[in-house]
Amino acid sequence: MTVATAAAAPADEQDTAKRRQILEGARAVFLAQGFDGASMNDVARGAAVSKGTLYAYFPSKEALFEALVREGRARQAERFATLTDDLPPAETLRRFGVSLMEMMATPESVAQLRAIIGVTAKFPQIGRAFYEAGFAHGVEKLAAYLAAETARGRLAVAEPGMAATQFLDLCKAGLLQRLLFGVDETLARAQIEANVARAVATFMAAFGPR
Repeated sequence: MTVATAAAAPADEQDTAKRRQILEGARAVFLAQGFDGASMNDVARGAAVSKGTLYAYFPSKEALFEALVREGRARQAERFATLTDDLPPAETLRRFGVSLMEMMATPESVAQLRAIIGVTAKFPQIGRAFYEAGFAHGVEKLAAYLAAETARGRLAVAEPGMAATQFLDLCKAGLLQRLLFGVDETLARAQIEANVARAVATFMAAFGPR
């Protein structure tokens, strides 16, 4: 049985309040102690459940951590609600970029990314899960929006997937690295807005309507 299969089994039967309780407790423990520093005993105490209950839902620390990573995909859904055709593409992209960067700049998101980078060499399935649930999912949603706007004649994007990747990278450029390496503890709203404004200007210069 793979880690993903083992972690998914209880959730497939019923996404219970107990499972949510365990995930919330585990998130706090992992953020405070890191993946290597935290034990299943710590998680059980943090989630206020017995070890038997914990293992009934998640047979290993790796399975639990991967479930947390995948669960983050659902929590990102509100970010993609800003991808609407109600506004010109430049404004829609600006709002999306600011919302995305505000989420990525939270201490919780930075701590999670550091933890995932730290465990990926030993547990590559966790890195893949994070990539699929985070970056790849974002590219997929943004690419669908870019393709739709191109069909409407408001953008000129030949490769929506690549263009989506480039826009996301432009939004993060220079800021995410400063957070990951501890140069900055937080980002001011003005920093985020300025970076995203440059990203949108660059993107529209390349992919605006011809």
